[in-house]
Amino acid sequence: MTESNKQIVAVGKNIQDKAALIWNVANTLFGAFKPHEYGLVILPMVVIKRFHDCLLPKREDVLETYKKVEHLAVKDGFLKAAAGYQFCNTSRFTFETLKADPENINDNFRAYINGFSDNVQDILTRMDFNAQINRMEEGGLLYQVIVDFCSEKAYMGPDKISAVDMGYIFENLVQRFSESYNEEAGAHFTSRDIIYLMCDLLVEGDSNAFNNDGITKTVYDMTMGTSQMLTCMEERLRQLDADADITLFGQEFNPFTFGIAKADMLIRGGDPDNMQFGDTLSDDKFSGYEFDYIISNPPFGIDWKREASAVEAEHKRGDAGRFAPGLPAKSDGQMLFLMNGLAKLKSEGRMAIIQNGSSLFTGDAGSGQSEIRRYLIENDWLDAIVQLPNDSFYNTGIATYVWIITKDKPSEHIGKVQLIDGSKCFEARRKSIGNKRVDITEACRELIVKAYGEYTDKTYEQDLETGGHIVCKSKVLDSVSLGYYKITVESPMLDEKGNKVLKKGKPVADPSKRDTENVPLDEDIDAYFAREVLPYNPDAWIDKSKTKVGYEIPFTRTFYEYKEIESADQIAKRIEEHEHALMQKLHELFGKDGE
Repeated sequence: MTESNKQIVAVGKNIQDKAALIWNVANTLFGAFKPHEYGLVILPMVVIKRFHDCLLPKREDVLETYKKVEHLAVKDGFLKAAAGYQFCNTSRFTFETLKADPENINDNFRAYINGFSDNVQDILTRMDFNAQINRMEEGGLLYQVIVDFCSEKAYMGPDKISAVDMGYIFENLVQRFSESYNEEAGAHFTSRDIIYLMCDLLVEGDSNAFNNDGITKTVYDMTMGTSQMLTCMEERLRQLDADADITLFGQEFNPFTFGIAKADMLIRGGDPDNMQFGDTLSDDKFSGYEFDYIISNPPFGIDWKREASAVEAEHKRGDAGRFAPGLPAKSDGQMLFLMNGLAKLKSEGRMAIIQNGSSLFTGDAGSGQSEIRRYLIENDWLDAIVQLPNDSFYNTGIATYVWIITKDKPSEHIGKVQLIDGSKCFEARRKSIGNKRVDITEACRELIVKAYGEYTDKTYEQDLETGGHIVCKSKVLDSVSLGYYKITVESPMLDEKGNKVLKKGKPVADPSKRDTENVPLDEDIDAYFAREVLPYNPDAWIDKSKTKVGYEIPFTRTFYEYKEIESADQIAKRIEEHEHALMQKLHELFGKDGE
């Protein structure tokens, strides 16, 4: 098993074992908290315990430093330096000393919390943790929760659990919390195998980016969740250049996942101010920023009614805003995130963003969705789309796609869009995690990335050491082939005698006979009309004032393969063979006479 596959398997086990152990602490809360409220306690407590275990080795150094600088007006720098992190705690308590004094647990725990630096206090405030402390105090639960988090199995120090693995544990806990609320599956938790694929696709098309010294790259996730896409992208880039200056930026609307992302950034030594709280669509915290890489899995199938006022106002600003091309249906806001990414992409930048199937084709010519596709394709920014295997996500099994977008296409890609069918490029998991039943293992990932790198019409196949067989298909289309004219075909109104009704010498159109035709964008409209319409309706004409241009991406049609239907004779023969084989087995079991 290769190293990355081992990581994927290990992460899966780590996630489930550690997250299950932590979530079991929730049994302590039964009664004072309803099951759907357990996360209100568990998530902040895990953040606190993670901070605690990270700080533990340098705790004495911090306390000694605090004695020396306590009288100073500005002392944070000294304390953080002593802690070795961008945060610290000056309290004399640890979880073990809290456990040793049950009589004073309430006061002591509050003193411990108050000992954290302001940036940690901000995280806990976002999570409204003070209210939960009050509820635990009233229910007499706080001491037992502390005891549960003191167990050896609840240790979360970086020497045992890496930042990336901890992020996935956090994400699994958030998922459990969301499921307890019966939240819709629009907020997807993206597993490492998918993120690795997205990272490799981004890097594959940017092969010259790390050829020079002093490389500086920025990475942005507009719906960062617990920030795992960002950290995995940083991990991938550092494999290419260990000395590269990688700066991460992200925005998140959920206060719990935001708190976790900010906590992770603090622990990893990055700038926590680059993690911003707010609704990306209605409260853009990175207006005016541009990034080298954007990687994101925005919610899909979720309406944007809450953000409608702000989004529509920005749309009216035209090119001064993010949403000038058009607005999608209110029922699904995923393409709004796509436009946000486009607005923030550097002229040589690259974006990998996950969308469901509706972004490929939903919306007729002239609709908001179609106009967004038109904007993207006519500017020649859409480079490739990769279909992922179904059942790749923890909480949805629907078809999903990775869109690769760049404003700096290689010359051989100009005027083209590559479609990659990776739906059969997976290995089944022995044990599913929610709806996730398959993994895009290293072999699968390499095959898909190879297809993208070669950018040609080809079917890629590979036998696996495990005995499986993976397939990846690539088709490269001319961008113009994705567009069409929607023409309105009119027919004359007839009077009771069957004569054409005229107005100013011209036939009057009959609305009941009005029809539309989609004409390929690379075809002459008049020639198409003469060939496909006039032979069947010689009196028809085109109302050219109503002609619209539309775009759709025919993913399914592109990879459709006709399979000849089995003849009746063949079916009958096959049934006969089955009957014969069955009778032979019955004879072997019971004898020819049925004895």
